[in-house]
Order: sequence, then C-alpha cells, then structure tokens
Amino acid sequence: MAAAALRVGILLLLSPLPAVKEVSGQSSPASATPQPSADPGPSASSVWPQPAETPAASPSVLTPTPGPTGGASPAPTSLPPPPETPAAAAATALAPEASAWAGPAPVTDFATLCVCDLLVTQCDINCCCDPDCTAADFSLFTTCSVSIVTGDSQLCSQEAAMYSIDVTAYPPKRIFMLVDQKNPSIFCIHTTNYEQALSFIPPEMPTAQNFDNLLKRFEGFTFSAESDIPLNTDSDVQNSSDVNETARYEYGVPIQTANAFLRLPAPLVSSQCSDVNPAGFLVNQAEKCSRMIKMGNCNTTQALSMLFYTNSSILAVPKSSQLVNVTVQSITVQSLNRTRTLLNSTDALLLPVLLDNHVCINVVLGVSYSITYTDAGEITDAAVSFVLGTINNAVLPLQQSFEISFTQLNTKPVPLSGNPGYGIGLPLRAGFKLPGSGIIQNTDTYGQLTILQSSSNQDCLALEGVRAPLLFGYNMISGCKLSASTDCQLIANLILNILKGQNFPEYVASFGNSQAQDVLDWVPITYIQSSEQGLCQIPVSFEIEVKWTKYGSLVNPQAKIVNVSVTVISTLLTEANFRSERTVQITSSVTFVDVSTPAEPGYKAKPTIDAKLPFDFFFPFVY
Repeated sequence: MAAAALRVGILLLLSPLPAVKEVSGQSSPASATPQPSADPGPSASSVWPQPAETPAASPSVLTPTPGPTGGASPAPTSLPPPPETPAAAAATALAPEASAWAGPAPVTDFATLCVCDLLVTQCDINCCCDPDCTAADFSLFTTCSVSIVTGDSQLCSQEAAMYSIDVTAYPPKRIFMLVDQKNPSIFCIHTTNYEQALSFIPPEMPTAQNFDNLLKRFEGFTFSAESDIPLNTDSDVQNSSDVNETARYEYGVPIQTANAFLRLPAPLVSSQCSDVNPAGFLVNQAEKCSRMIKMGNCNTTQALSMLFYTNSSILAVPKSSQLVNVTVQSITVQSLNRTRTLLNSTDALLLPVLLDNHVCINVVLGVSYSITYTDAGEITDAAVSFVLGTINNAVLPLQQSFEISFTQLNTKPVPLSGNPGYGIGLPLRAGFKLPGSGIIQNTDTYGQLTILQSSSNQDCLALEGVRAPLLFGYNMISGCKLSASTDCQLIANLILNILKGQNFPEYVASFGNSQAQDVLDWVPITYIQSSEQGLCQIPVSFEIEVKWTKYGSLVNPQAKIVNVSVTVISTLLTEANFRSERTVQITSSVTFVDVSTPAEPGYKAKPTIDAKLPFDFFFPFVY
C-alpha cells in the first residue's frame, strides 16, 4: 500500500513529456529526451519516410474497474501493458492529459515540407529534407541547412520536423523526427478556427463562368461596397426611429439613393466616362470625360438622357426611409454652332430624339448637382442643372462634363479662388462697381472673367457666346477667322463684342478671398488702345495681361494680383480689301506675369556689448 502511494506521488510530480514519433519503425521507451533513430538504409530513400505509430506512442483508453477494496482503479481496455517502470507508468498515466492539451492540427504537413529543395529530381547539398537525396547522399552531408521546419510560432502546441546529421556514425546518417513543440509563452494561441489564416489564399482566376461576377466586383473605384448596401427591411422599420437619431452623412461617404448611390460619371484609366463613380458627401467634384456612342443609338443610351440623372431619389441620411427627390433647376440648350439658350421652363422632360440618323437633339452635355445639407449631416434638397445639346457625327466622341457642389442650409455660398491668395487653376474673381455700392459679381464663378474659345470651324461670327474662363496661372491663346465682306463699322463692333464677351467686368479681386464690400481689395481693369490711323479699323487682337506678386511670408507666400490690363490692337482695312473678301485672323490671349521682387531674408541687428573695464585692467602693460 505504501508503494502504491509512493507511485501516485511520483505520477503527480512528473511533467508532460514531448511525444516523439520515430520514423524507423523501432519502438523506444518514452523519456525526457527524445531518442532519435537513423535511416534504415538505402531502401528508405525511394519513398519519403513517414512517421510510424508505435505501441508506446499510442495512448491506451483507461476505464475504471472495481478494485480489491471496493474502489475504482484504472485498467487498460486495449493492449496488455508491458512490464512497468516508474517512467513508463508516468507516461502512460499522463497520456490523457497530454491529449487534452494538444493544440490545433497544423495546416501544413511539415513532414513533406522542404524549403531548401530547389533542384528538380536532384539532391540539394546539405538539404536534409530533400526527398531526392539517398542515404549515400546523406553520408556526404556535413550539416543540415534547414534543421527545423515548423508553422506559426504563436501556437501553444504544434508539430515540428527536426533534421540533423549523426557525424559519429560511419558512414554519417541523417536523423529525422517529428516533435510536438510547446510554446513557453503565457500568451499563445491554443485553438484556431480559421485555417486559411496560416496560409496565403490564391486569388480567384477569371474563367468563362465567373468573369461576369468578377467584372461587377472590380470594375469601378469601389469594390462591391456601395452597391451592396442594404436598405431597411420590414424587421428594421420598428427601430427606424433609433437609427435615424444617430445616422448621418459624414465627409466622403457615398451618397445613397433608393437603388444604389448617386453616380457622378468620371474618367477611369482612360478619358472614357465610367458611370460607377460614387459622389462623396461634401466632396466638390468637377469631371470631364468622353463617351463613345453610335448616332443611331443616341435615343436609347441611358447616359445621354435627363431621366438617367433624375429618376432616383436620394436618402436623407444613410439607411433611412426618408427620400429627397432630385428636382431640375435649369435647362440650357446648345446648338450645333455651340451657342447656348436658357429655357424659361423646366417642367418638361426633354429626351434625346434622333433626326434623319445624322443629328440628335436633347443630348446631355453637362450635369451640375447642387446638394443642400444641414449641420447634422442630413440632406434636405437636391437640384440638378442640365446642358442639352444637338450633336452630329462631327462632334463624336461626345464630351460631357459633370459637377457637384454642397451648400449648408440657411447659408449663402461664397465662391472663393483661394484663401487668401489665388490658387493655381482657380478662376479669377471679377465684377462691376456701381456708385455708392460694393462689387457686383456673377453667381457663376467660372463666368466672371472669360476669354474667346476656339472652335473647329474657326468662324468668328459663329463663336459669339462661346467662352472659356480665365484660370489663375494658365496662359491661354485662342483665335478665329473673319471674312471681311460687309460694312466695316458693323464688323468692327461685332468683332469687339465677340472678343470681350457679354458684360466684360471692370474690376478683378486682388486675392482669392477678397470680399465684395472691400472695394480697395479689387484692381480696376485698364485699357490700352493700339491702332493705325484710318477710316476702317478692325480689332485683330485682344490681349489680357495679369501681373501678380508673391505676398506675405517666405515660408508660405500668397499670390496677389496687382494689375490687370487689356490691350486692343486694331488693323486698317481699305475698301478694296472688303471687295476682295480678305480673311482676317483674330486672336485673343491672356498672360500671367510674376512681378515679385527677389525675396531677401531679414535679420535682427547684431547685439552691441557695452562693457566697461577697470582703469588698471591692462596694468602693468599699459600705463
């Protein structure tokens, strides 16, 4: 009885032993240190050695049986036990405990994994896991370049393949064994339920069966995120009030509609329009792109119809049932010669109409969204302005422009071109001044100061109203041709109006954020006339020169306009020139000139030292 108690005490004090699986088929007693076995010989090289289970490594299933004293004592129900030693008994008794502690099965079979096997059907030197190496090759190895192959080091328990060379044997032999490693760290992964996390997942290759599905997922800027946003179901209606209390739009979040999201076509890799670009909340955008169409299909192409941009209502807040309809604010019609007319009514829905398979009218050329929102991130109003045009085969591929802007409720938007200095590529702010008032500006920021825009036919009489905005820092030149065959004075006034445009401004803002009431922050436009003496003077050049300087700190200088001048150059035409239908070239240009003086860093004056020395400081050298 005392011996049995002593044996139980020894069992409780012993720690779990690493389970070792030998590859030679020889069983060995379990001990604290695994006993390796050498390769059986050349015959084992033809087949990659696999670990073989031995009776010692197979845990017995223990069931309680009645003992002599009426208690329960464990008795094996499988194989009869061999002669016991204390160490063997400890390993047998603790086998169930070690099995309960076993971690997840490794994803990779490390016995077949060999990272140093680089040569195909050839033995790699010192690569002990290379299946192409024979026992004769192993006898020439000096060491194993890869001594252990394991998986994730963060697992609490995992199987590892260990390789070594027994240099004491003659000839030297390779030793291979599988060891169940334990992680000594208290922070380790005991169980993993996501096997793919331990390996790289190969990407899905396009096939004829899955190509359409992959195209829908990866064809746009966003990958099946916005279009898959579910709306509130019947089960969510009960909690809709709670959702609406916290739901709101945030900066950059795609604006949701009843069927998907608000689309703002934009160019992707090329200049072609893509209709899957989502409009982000509070993200002002201005895009231009081209669209390849067939003239015969203009009335069936959705992107050319007003209905495509107005048929879906916007969600006031994400995932809500409150809808905001998109209303048509204005419709501008453009003719083939690019003249534009603003329609008085926006009630009618103008759809594309094909005429004689050569001309198509009411085609969408420009779309401008105006979104009104509250400070709580809720959209309260959505309006859209259209530019509808007449097109033919000469204007293909079709050029379209798309814009979106955001205005907070109960606020008046103030278009700025910089803060404070002008930004490169932003329009020049200009206007008029009436006596006793401030500067009056056009509501269209890009229409306050414009220049003549060239066209393909170069006909000056057909370019009236076709303008391009002056963008800060961008030098531009345009022109057209005039056939002088009518009254000289009439042609001269007409050409000057074409060069200046309607309502040419009188003042230009010095800064990009100059306020209309601060008249001193606006620069007047000066005119310079240059012409020849004669009866018939035709303006042939309209040159705008903008002088600007760098203002403020050297670290962050701001662009400030200091002078704007317009030079009108006229040429003299005689009566004989009109009779001969002479062609005159008309040009218009804008030039930005940097008149900044070289920057000179300033330094404070050097400090003066006002020190007084005693009268006998240099005694006895100076008397």
